[in-house]
Amino acid sequence: MSAQLDISLLTWLLTIGLVVALLAVDLVVAAKRPHHVGIGEAAAWSVGYVAIAIGFGVWFTLHYGGGPGTEFFVGYLVEKSLSVDNLFVFVIIMSTFSVPDRHRHKVLTFGIVLALVMRGIFIALGATLLSLFSFVFLLFGLLLIYTAVQLYRHRDEDPDIEDNVVVKTSRRVLPVTDDYAGGDLFTHEGDKRMVTPLFVVLIAIGTIDLLFALDSIPAVFGITSQPYVVFAANAFALLGLRALFFLVQGLLDRLVYLSVGLSLILAFIGVKLILQWAHEDVSKSVPEIPTLLSLAVIAVVLAVVTVASLVKTKRDPSVKAHPASLRTRRASAGRSEKGQPQAADRRSS
Repeated sequence: MSAQLDISLLTWLLTIGLVVALLAVDLVVAAKRPHHVGIGEAAAWSVGYVAIAIGFGVWFTLHYGGGPGTEFFVGYLVEKSLSVDNLFVFVIIMSTFSVPDRHRHKVLTFGIVLALVMRGIFIALGATLLSLFSFVFLLFGLLLIYTAVQLYRHRDEDPDIEDNVVVKTSRRVLPVTDDYAGGDLFTHEGDKRMVTPLFVVLIAIGTIDLLFALDSIPAVFGITSQPYVVFAANAFALLGLRALFFLVQGLLDRLVYLSVGLSLILAFIGVKLILQWAHEDVSKSVPEIPTLLSLAVIAVVLAVVTVASLVKTKRDPSVKAHPASLRTRRASAGRSEKGQPQAADRRSS
């Protein structure tokens, strides 16, 4: 990994300002013009966000060098691939709670805001720990390998959203309305202030975002020790998540080997982190994995699992992909438009 960069406070503030500005645009569009997002619109937003990320990466490379620039692009690729698994779970959550199509734009945008906040907290914590204790590389590596094993073991299962303790507690203690009340989070029924099912959906997404942050932050720290690069890679990968959801939601069920691919990537980065720790704390003779090799491995794994998935589903259309989860069940119970339980399939989203 490259030496620590001297990132000025102004650069941090401008980067955060750019991210906040882009999020604000998403929030305004979601709140002021709720509508069905078509393929054309989703493709335009997706291309735009990728172009912004590439533009940032080029600027960063020109100002700080090829090494840090490569780390940003590899970190961005890792976070982008992990974010696809996020999309799987978002599909399941929205199907479980039967979120009306016109409100999904808003849910995704708020979900991304929550994810960025949580990742910001974990990035600050992770950077502090790494600066104080080099053995944190070992802990992060072991965590990623454990996660990779669990992801592979449960590769054919879906998260049990309804059994989430936070969601169940929210339903038990909060006054929840029967309908979505026009997409508001809070409403009044008579003199009583109520929350809508959309509020519970955001709680579900928030808890899922927390779990994903526990995996994604150690993964990108396996690519770079620069907190600024970690933040930027996460931020730009998540900013395009809303548009990517509407663009590829029909393709998600076909990525049947994605969980296997992600488990391989997490295991590889876990080994990379352990070797990094051993190189620094045990012996300089222990080899490190170069960033360019990491880029090649991740790109090859993603390409192979994507092609293999599409070939598999073409031969057997009945096969459906699953996001995998550490705590799962085989099928998720759905809920009607008014929030009442019913049988639902995430493919309906």
